[in-house]
Amino acid sequence: MPDYFVHQSSYVDDGAVIGRGTKIWHFCHILPGAVIGERCNLGQNVVVMGGTRLGDNVKVQNNVSIYQGVTLEDDVFCGPSCVFTNVVNPRSHVSRKSEYQSTLVRRGASIGANATIICGVTLGEYSFVGAGAVVRGDVPAYAMMVGVPARRIGWICQCGLKLTLRDGAASCSGCGASYREDGGLLRQLPRGGGPAAPD
Repeated sequence: MPDYFVHQSSYVDDGAVIGRGTKIWHFCHILPGAVIGERCNLGQNVVVMGGTRLGDNVKVQNNVSIYQGVTLEDDVFCGPSCVFTNVVNPRSHVSRKSEYQSTLVRRGASIGANATIICGVTLGEYSFVGAGAVVRGDVPAYAMMVGVPARRIGWICQCGLKLTLRDGAASCSGCGASYREDGGLLRQLPRGGGPAAPD
């Protein structure tokens, strides 16, 4: 018996890898070559293509297709009907399978409902893409992105609360984590407020 759950209306093709404790709900299709980690939760009508990789504890809400070339690291959240692409200039009559571009969503990032992620970008750790945004370029860690095209409107804590910077520093009102802005990037400080750990 598998150590994961698949609803009877869904299909998991031979050659897909599903981690322990993962739940795949109604009307999903997991294709050969897809790798899904442990404790993931896939809502209704989710398609995961071959050549994709989902880390542990990834949550994918209803009506999301994850195309070849997309990697979601641990703890990523994909809101309902968010969109990934893998070709910049698709045409029905032109085969561009050799031109697929990779998209990387780093650990803990969240993508809001109906947001679109144009292929070839990286979303930084714990970044937050608002509902309906269109992301065309790389997103820094902890950035809050909204609009079309998406622009940064602030910074967000790892726990999901908006940060308020004063003199280039912030402390989360919820979890107490500390951050410092440097060169247009935000870094989380170790507990105790010492220098940021190197990447």
